[in-house]
Amino acid sequence: MELGFIENADSWKLSPHYFPSKAGGRPSWLSLGDVPDMKDISCKSCNKQCVFLLQVYCPLDANDNCFHRTLFLFMCQNRTCHSHNSRLPFSVFRSQLPRRNDYYEFEPIDADLEVSFSPILEKHGINLCRVCGCNAGSKKCAKCSKIYYCSREHQLLHWKNGHKESCCKEDNLPVSFKLLFPEYEIVTETEPPCVQPADGDDRALTTPLHDVEADGSGNAYSTAELEEMAMKATKEDKIFLNFKERISVEPEQVLRYQRGGVPLWVSRQHQPMVTDIPPCPCGSKRIFEFQVMPQLLLHMKVDSLDDGGIDWGTLAIYTCEASCSEGKDYHEEFLWKQDYEKTADTAKS
Repeated sequence: MELGFIENADSWKLSPHYFPSKAGGRPSWLSLGDVPDMKDISCKSCNKQCVFLLQVYCPLDANDNCFHRTLFLFMCQNRTCHSHNSRLPFSVFRSQLPRRNDYYEFEPIDADLEVSFSPILEKHGINLCRVCGCNAGSKKCAKCSKIYYCSREHQLLHWKNGHKESCCKEDNLPVSFKLLFPEYEIVTETEPPCVQPADGDDRALTTPLHDVEADGSGNAYSTAELEEMAMKATKEDKIFLNFKERISVEPEQVLRYQRGGVPLWVSRQHQPMVTDIPPCPCGSKRIFEFQVMPQLLLHMKVDSLDDGGIDWGTLAIYTCEASCSEGKDYHEEFLWKQDYEKTADTAKS
């Protein structure tokens, strides 16, 4: 299991030709063919455009077509879309390339040498939205004809944030928009061993029977009912306690990666059945690849539950087992959202 952590990095090191794993800012697209536009990354709940959340560079040695391979995750910022356990406000895309391709050199560039990616975009005629970084097509500022936008909304946002003064001038200065999440690099390291409780050590896992001897009306529960309730609470608490113990070894982790592995669930409730994970359109089944941890919310500055912020227990991403190359260059994959149980005492620590 590989763990992902947030680190500050120079923005140029997060450009596409350095093949980064990153969170926030604009996506660093891998393939420059069929780059997703605003319709491709729209929320399945409100139909508004989602915002880039993170990407993971995860090549597969056994597949020549996956010498370069990146998974991209987008999220709607409309808080009302984030209902309990709903995956609708999220979109996941997979892009991959062989080592010899149309966009990148066969040999990697020096990781310590700053090289602009703009000439590559210009060479292939790729126009990205200055605000969000998605495919803008041919839509551009009518006055200067230099800056491209995916929508009138983003054109207006840029106009108010500096382009009004710089239009028809050199406008290559970096612009930061509140619309985007803060940008960081994601670095990985192997998960250290976790000390597990000894067999039979059920401390803090069970609900004392004397605490649930009667229901709200004062009627006594039967012994069988008490045992059933205690068993349910025990299973739920064990899963959440295991979750807390595993992440306590590295509490700053924002991502867990293990292709073909098993997610670390926060609850016994709302774990997917095999039939809940749809197969890839190519016919291959989808397997677990990585999960996003709740710690990322703090870095993205959306973890504000007191005023109706966005929250999750974990986001599990499932991808095509064959990592197929059929269809477009960006293949939509599957996300499963598991929230904390509302009735359990599962405050994040």
